Amino acid sequence: MTDRPSLKVGLIGADIQLSKTPPMHMREGQAHGIDYSYELMDIHARNLPESALPQLLDEAQARGFAGLNITHPFKQRVISHLDALSDDARMLGAVNTVVFRDGKRTGHNTDWYGFFESFKRGLPNAKRDRALLIGAGGAGVAVAHAALKLDIRHLDIFDQDKERARQLAEQLNERFGSKRAFTVEAPEKSLPHADGLIHATPVGMPAHPGIPVAEELLESRHWVADIVYMPLVTALLAAAEAKGCKTLPGGGMAVFQAVGAFRLFAEREPDSDRMAAHFKELCEAEALG
Repeated sequence: MTDRPSLKVGLIGADIQLSKTPPMHMREGQAHGIDYSYELMDIHARNLPESALPQLLDEAQARGFAGLNITHPFKQRVISHLDALSDDARMLGAVNTVVFRDGKRTGHNTDWYGFFESFKRGLPNAKRDRALLIGAGGAGVAVAHAALKLDIRHLDIFDQDKERARQLAEQLNERFGSKRAFTVEAPEKSLPHADGLIHATPVGMPAHPGIPVAEELLESRHWVADIVYMPLVTALLAAAEAKGCKTLPGGGMAVFQAVGAFRLFAEREPDSDRMAAHFKELCEAEALG
């Protein structure tokens, strides 16, 4: 009997102990006959500063990992520690997946694909004339790219860092060859005129509780998409549902970015329906737990 192939991967980020990505990857690996291990490298759990990123990358590579997923707050910072970037990662200036191969580190971005697929399936008939994006960081960059790929005609961008929002709008307009992305000074400057809201900051996660926009700005005609999936129903989504809005939880993006990352790590085609069913199972178990 031949030995099962083995694969080691990990996730670098802050406050990631509740992440459902490891079990999704490991069960899909098992379905492919791979001895697949997925390790959390949580800087807060290890009591490490954010400056420890280079050491964590070195550690994973030295231990023979096939690659790493990268999450907040490192999606942009990791780039300077890589040897190469995929076209998507270079275009977006953000990395959520690093592949170690032949002694080199290559950064990829599967976040935009994750949001794109999730939106297409979860809000297929959503009106797309105008939307507000809150957050222009690593995840926001990917989601903004997906939003324009989804044919949202006018995308307003709000970020506490106004320069970061301005740069993202400028990059999008250059990339897509038309002026479709704009910055706004505050959510209330956009939402009264928008069809929907996309939230792409950590607000709503256990370590960053709260709601990113005043509830009174939400109207029943709005659709609301959140990329946070821990908890699956964030304070923002709960408020939106109470107003009668159509909502898109962050779980879909989590599943499809994992599908893309698994493909890169294992060099095999994952079963996205199976991974989505497993994610749902994990969420239901957590809710009962």
